[in-house]
Amino acid sequence: MSSSGRLSLLRSVLSGWLLGVSALCAAAAIPPAVAQDSLPGSEWLSLNNHLDGERYSPLKQITPANAAKLGELCRLQIDGPTTYEAGLLVVNGVIYTDTGRETVAIDAKTCALRWKFTYVPDDARSSPSNRGLAVMNGRVFRGTGDARLIALDAATGKLLWKDVIGLPEFGESAAAAPLAWNGVVYIGIAGSEAGVRGRVMAFDAETGRELWRFNTIPMGHEIGADTWTRTGTAKTGGGGVWGALSIDVESGELFVPVGNPWPDIDKGYRPGSNLFTDSMVILDARTGALKWWYQVTANDWGDLDLVAAPVLYRDGTRDVLAFAGKDGYITAIDRDTHRVIFHTPVTTIGERYAAATPQGVLSCPGYAGGVEWNGPTLDRLSGALITGSVDACFDVRLGTTRYAAGAVNFGGSINPQGPITGWVTAVDSETGAVRWRYHAEKPVIAGVTPTAGGVTFTGDLAGNLLVFDSRTGALLRQVQTGGALAGGVVTYAVGGKQYIAVASGNISRTAFGALGLPSVVILALNGRRSQIPAAQRASFSERAGAPDIERGRTLYFQVCVTCHGPNGNQVSDHPLSRLAGHGDQASTVRAIENPKLPMPKLYPQLLTRQNVADVAAYLLHDLGE
Repeated sequence: MSSSGRLSLLRSVLSGWLLGVSALCAAAAIPPAVAQDSLPGSEWLSLNNHLDGERYSPLKQITPANAAKLGELCRLQIDGPTTYEAGLLVVNGVIYTDTGRETVAIDAKTCALRWKFTYVPDDARSSPSNRGLAVMNGRVFRGTGDARLIALDAATGKLLWKDVIGLPEFGESAAAAPLAWNGVVYIGIAGSEAGVRGRVMAFDAETGRELWRFNTIPMGHEIGADTWTRTGTAKTGGGGVWGALSIDVESGELFVPVGNPWPDIDKGYRPGSNLFTDSMVILDARTGALKWWYQVTANDWGDLDLVAAPVLYRDGTRDVLAFAGKDGYITAIDRDTHRVIFHTPVTTIGERYAAATPQGVLSCPGYAGGVEWNGPTLDRLSGALITGSVDACFDVRLGTTRYAAGAVNFGGSINPQGPITGWVTAVDSETGAVRWRYHAEKPVIAGVTPTAGGVTFTGDLAGNLLVFDSRTGALLRQVQTGGALAGGVVTYAVGGKQYIAVASGNISRTAFGALGLPSVVILALNGRRSQIPAAQRASFSERAGAPDIERGRTLYFQVCVTCHGPNGNQVSDHPLSRLAGHGDQASTVRAIENPKLPMPKLYPQLLTRQNVADVAAYLLHDLGE
């Protein structure tokens, strides 16, 4: 056949194929652009994109060559001043995300609000911390600060069911992001600093009925109970689950990162190795039965626990479990032999002391350092594990341990020392060798998202969206979003166009940066350079009305509780419970408006004078009652 004949035949085949695609789309009543969006990578269906913890996206419209053209398209503020550490999900062109009380559905192209559900806690003691939600079969699942698990209709936001899964009066909350798979919702109970007994549970997605539970602090005849050698300490042993989970759908294994023991600092109070604190625990996802575990730190006193979901991948014929923790390392383990493959530092690691002392020791990292709730991800294009981290040191002093139901007690005191910055680190997924590192001006605790386009997205607490060349680590683009990035950074496609969405704005005890009001910001190539809205600024001449104690209580549990605790005494050298006997309204207002470091200045950018007056009245007249 001649070359012209072959060309004619090729044209005929292509024409027939295109007609077939058009007919298929027409028969399904799906426009071609929407059909394109059904391809892999168009949606972001779980907290870490994939159930195995891998945040890699096959989208490749944004590349090192055009990343400089990335700009903001739109934004939507979703709540007032509060903690915003949650992930973002994208399903059928809709973004779902949440704060402690708000759950929203947002148009993924325009930022238009589809619906908002406001949760009113059943219990006055409600934590504002929340790491995200899950979507499955037309339902949205999330935990609450007063230890409830709720299901909402994904189309309307209507409440479908609510379960009480913990006791807030004992400091329990459901801050963790749930994981949904195969008709089941998995979630853990948080609250280690209040002396809870941690656990992870499975629930029927249709009814909310509990299917099983696994206690992360064993007692009685449970495996590991003998690692709590002082009678009674296991009952308040901590071991909260406050981040995210991963699952291997082939083996049916559920991977659970478990938090620190209680009390945090006073290890002598609870002798023994304290299983399963500071451990990666592997369960049978169908029954909750324990399969195996790996403990990072035994009898921990430095808050070197695990919170981020691990990454599961195959290296040749070897199945690998990789995770990073607040100890500042990224660790890979052979899932068959349970042996460590590599153990690579991803932040500053200081001298390891045997214990804290009354005079104080320097701990680097620990507490608010290391890798927080967004852990490593696998870049399939380059074969690297990439993670963000916090570079921080703390003076840790041994004190007195006293248990009181629901109260926070560290068994000592913790104070930050020196500058607090961050890192983004890429290591070889086979050997753990560092390929590149980037030193950020502020901590990097947002999600890390590598793509097939050869770029990796993440963000820092200074409010910067950071775009890297995945292979070299070169910073390609930096976009100021106007608020700390402490939650989701995701990518998706609508109508054949790739978008980036970030969770911007956060106030929490890890807020070593820009703060800001919780907002979803959407970016894309050739996005307009929109001006970031000016932060709320109250006039210094503004007059506050009569203080409202109930409004003050709500604000305290939205803004203040993550640092000061539910009883106001979490900051050991500045207990707020003493204000009732020693302070007055005017002096308390002045202290909030012009705080001493390390307390952030919230007025007038984030709080109005009326807000300040209300919180002051609550502190003076109702705190701890």
